[in-house]
This record gives sequence, C-alpha cells and structure tokens, in this order.
Amino acid sequence: MREFIEQMREHSMVVDVDKRPTDEFGAPKMASRTDSLIFFHDLPEGRCVMNVTATRKALSLALGVGEGEIGMRLSKSSYEGSVVREGNLAMAAPDLSRVPVMKFFPGDAGKYLTAGIVFSRYQGVENASIHRMLVLDRDRVAARLVEGRHTHMLHREALGRGEELPVAVAVGVHPAVTFASCSRVPKGKELPFAAELLGGEIRVHQCRNGVLVPDAEIVLEGYIGSDTAREGPFVDITGTYDSVRTQPVIRFTGMHTKKDCIYHSILPGGNEHRILMGVPYEPIIFRAVSGVTEARNVVLTTGGCGYFHAVIQIRKSTQGDAKNAIMAAFAAHTSLKHVVVVDEDIDPADPHEVEFALATRVRGDQDIMVVTGVRGSSLDPCRVGDGTNVKVGVDATMVLGREAEFRRAGWQDGS
Repeated sequence: MREFIEQMREHSMVVDVDKRPTDEFGAPKMASRTDSLIFFHDLPEGRCVMNVTATRKALSLALGVGEGEIGMRLSKSSYEGSVVREGNLAMAAPDLSRVPVMKFFPGDAGKYLTAGIVFSRYQGVENASIHRMLVLDRDRVAARLVEGRHTHMLHREALGRGEELPVAVAVGVHPAVTFASCSRVPKGKELPFAAELLGGEIRVHQCRNGVLVPDAEIVLEGYIGSDTAREGPFVDITGTYDSVRTQPVIRFTGMHTKKDCIYHSILPGGNEHRILMGVPYEPIIFRAVSGVTEARNVVLTTGGCGYFHAVIQIRKSTQGDAKNAIMAAFAAHTSLKHVVVVDEDIDPADPHEVEFALATRVRGDQDIMVVTGVRGSSLDPCRVGDGTNVKVGVDATMVLGREAEFRRAGWQDGS
C-alpha cells in the first residue's frame, strides 16, 4: 500500500494532513469533502489513509487499466495468477485500541473496521472478502456476514462440524488486493486474481491458524465461533442506516503490525465505498451483455450509489439489442435497479452525456421497460417486506436507419 500511496503522490492525488483533528468526527468529515487520497499523519492511535481509490482514475492506476476499459479488460481475466508462500507471521497480543479505528457518524453503534479484508480457510477452501466489523473490545468484533456469501457459508460449515472458522483480517493492502476481495470470482480465486492484477504474482505469509495473507500494514488472526452480538446501526452505500442485526463475533488471538503502520479506513457511503461495491460488477455485466450484443463499456455510476445504476454502451446491430442488454444486465447483477443503454458516441461515465441521450433518444411509450416483483437489494430503502422491488430499463440509443436525425453536429466528421 505504501508504494501505491507514493504512486498517487506522483500524480498529485494525495492530501497530507499533519495536524490532528480536534473533532471526534474530524477525519471522516474531511474525507467526505475530497476524493483525493487523504493521509492523516497524526491521529490519536496512529497514521491513517482514507479515499485510497475514491475515483475511477485512482482505481485505474491501482489496476494498471485505462479508466474506460475496466469492465472490458477485467471481463477477460483468467484468475490464474501465482500465489507464492513465504514465511510465517510473528504475532503479538491483539489490541484494537492501538489502531485508529473510527466512529464515522453520531448514530453509529460504535467504532467500525471498514477496510479489513477477512481471509478465511476451511477444508482446503480459501476465501477473501470485506466485511464491516463493529469493535466490541480489544480483541473482539461483530462482523456483518451477508447470508449466502462465501464467508457465511464457510462459517456455517465449520459450525456444523462443531468447529470454529479460522480467519485473518488484513488492513492496509495494495488496492488491487482490496479490489480482488470485492469481486465475484470463482471459489477460492481471490488471491490468484489479485496476483493477476499485480502483474502475475503475489507473495503471502501464513498465520498461526493456517490462514494465508498478503503484505499488509496490520494483520489480525483469529476465529469465528458460535458467539454472536448485535451489530449496527451502520451507514451503508445509500448514506442511510442499515438494519440492526445479530451477527457472528470474531475473536482475535494475535496481531501483527508493521513499524509505524498505516491504517486504512473506508468512509461509509463515500465514493471509495461505492466504487469498491460497484466496479467489480462491471466485468460481470460486460460479459453478460456481450452474450446478447456487442458491449463497448459498462459503468456503475457513483450517483447511483455505485451499485444500483448501470450505464451500458453498446454497438447495435438490430433494433432490439438495447432491450436484450438491459435484461442481461439485470440477470448478471440482481441488485441493479435502473439501467440505461447508450450508443458509442455517448460517454457512459459522463452524466451530462447520458442525460443528453435520455433527452433526445428516448420515447417513454416505446423505450422504457418496467419489471415489477423482482428481487432487489436489501440496502435499498424502497424495497418492500418480501425483499422485492421494481426495476426500470431505458433504451437511450438511436433508432437504426435514422442515425442522421440523432447525431450531433461536429467538426471532426465535417458535419
């Protein structure tokens, strides 16, 4: 992560804060006012970075992929990078009070780890994913394990055998590793995917409980057993509070820190949170749309909380291609709520361009699809009691054969 911070500094994308904030919420407030990587050098418990990849430009630097090519390039990933084992990690007694974990909003249940990647290993299966974790005391957190996701499934399997799930929480890794842990990849392929993103290889260390972790500023090893605790309230990607739930407790048994370590914190509902939630779905949607028409680009917009709104750029060959693309996108990412399909001359990352397409290429009676009673996201305040919602798709493409009536005047083509 330190190398990436310096890479961002070379692009003038780092804001250094040397003075300690006096307000309890000073750090998250400052992070909310910029999308630059913000480096706090003097928090009460140490150093901290926020907004590590709060823009598509920052993410493209981390992944080594052009801003407009993320979905297309990553849709071709093989998930076959090399994971190289090195030595074992030395561990000290766990003590979360030594880490600048923060409370973000006055209504939060307490201090939350938000950028901790939970690496788990059970019955030869490995997994890596980010889970928000409410600090309970020096060596315990309540972790939100989403039902049906891999960590939750491994935990249930371990409990079913009367065992605990070994885990290690890594904080302060290269953002390519963070991105890989947020992605929907084949089972056990998060570390090989991270290796692929980093050029083909990633080096890992083994914790005492057998879990493998990459280079990180902070590593907490431990176990998820049968203990539970109330987790929440917590602000999620919509900027509203998610539900309070009873969740599993992670009990830490060891802690490893680099000298003068740098803690990474993700602002809930901020653009880094939204990018890490949404952009990993862009390659999945790109692949799905490519199965029905020629996909050119996919963008999950930050204005759509990085998760609910997709703009899909296609090259049409038949008049029904846009509607097919809409249906493919909804199937690929079931939390999508609104999808807009545009032509190649519209930049899907530019909201002004997209609005122009909506204004000049959409007839409401012909180009809008409304699908009711379908599965939505538990994070959407509009959902109804059974978890269903309404999805809307908009064909904002030109009518084939009438392109001359829709194209804008310009100088490059002499028009």
